[in-house]
Amino acid sequence: MRIAGPFVALFTIDRYGRRFLLLTGVSGLVLIYTVLGVLYHLHLQGKPMLLLVLAAIACYAMSWAPATWVVIAEIFPNRIRSSAMSIAITALWTACFLLTYTFPLLNAALGAAGTFLTYAAVCLAGFLFLYFRLPETRGKTLEEIETNLQSARLRRRDVLGMWTI
Repeated sequence: MRIAGPFVALFTIDRYGRRFLLLTGVSGLVLIYTVLGVLYHLHLQGKPMLLLVLAAIACYAMSWAPATWVVIAEIFPNRIRSSAMSIAITALWTACFLLTYTFPLLNAALGAAGTFLTYAAVCLAGFLFLYFRLPETRGKTLEEIETNLQSARLRRRDVLGMWTI
């Protein structure tokens, strides 16, 4: 699954788009983590739990794992791309470390059910962020992406006249 997942993304990312792949992947993770949390709460064990964990790994491997790297490479303006990518990749690896490091701590504090429901909530927040803030970059040049993002930022002024991110 971990090996085959990126190949699924390879053949679908240009057909369906980065945004679609990320939103589909995070939706799958929200669903899987919610079901895992509920089933752990009900003290279920065995094959269903294993299958859900494998489904989460597959969902991540065919969506978030490859598409995140594509978006990071495309989303920043040309003049700051190398620096911005460095910061984004550092943040990505820091988040991966924190996720891995805090799992045992969350599991001890919240139990397996609470941990997976927390992950589902984080994924839901990620879905909302992506849905409202991530533009589709499929089929566009880097220059077109930059122009579209700059014009979108100019349109998004808040009530106080301050720039939004």
